[in-house]
Amino acid sequence: MNEEHKGSRRSGGPRKAQEIFDATLDLLADKGYEGLTIEGVAQRSGVNKTTIYRWWPSKGALLGAALIGARQLELTPPDTGTLAGDLEALLGTIATLLTVRPASDIAVSVLGAATHNPELAAHVKDFFADRIAREQSVFDRAVARGEITADTDAMLLVDLLAGAAWVRAVLRQLPLEKDFVARTVNIVLNGARAAG
Repeated sequence: MNEEHKGSRRSGGPRKAQEIFDATLDLLADKGYEGLTIEGVAQRSGVNKTTIYRWWPSKGALLGAALIGARQLELTPPDTGTLAGDLEALLGTIATLLTVRPASDIAVSVLGAATHNPELAAHVKDFFADRIAREQSVFDRAVARGEITADTDAMLLVDLLAGAAWVRAVLRQLPLEKDFVARTVNIVLNGARAAG
């Protein structure tokens, strides 16, 4: 969690911050990054724009805090009892975020804008750092169960799974088949080569 986000919650309370974050992501989904403005967020949230500017000095800083703190993108690490089950639950969440509106509009708008906006790219990096930190418990439990070794690259596993969903759903514009999640987790964990 970045300092701007922590400060906002102390100053205005969680409820006010949530209203601002929700308005930010709603406006982003409706208008894209170019159409996202502090003034628009102020109007949607009912919070004075000078208050928003006091907590976040720029649109990128506000969006970065909203990505981590908004309810629309909340993540509760799964605990199914197996690594495969947990990874299927994580990938299922990612697949939903990429294919169901408004979350899909948010994800595509943010990552598209981050490719040519260094400030936003830094905030997106913070978002993904926050996500992998939250997901770490999945891998800690898998190590404790003996499913993986302690030196397993958890970030690489998540990137392989998330990357598959991004390429299929966003770049190829193909539907994610009913068995996409289970097949993808199986290939990442067990490989594609036939046994024999």
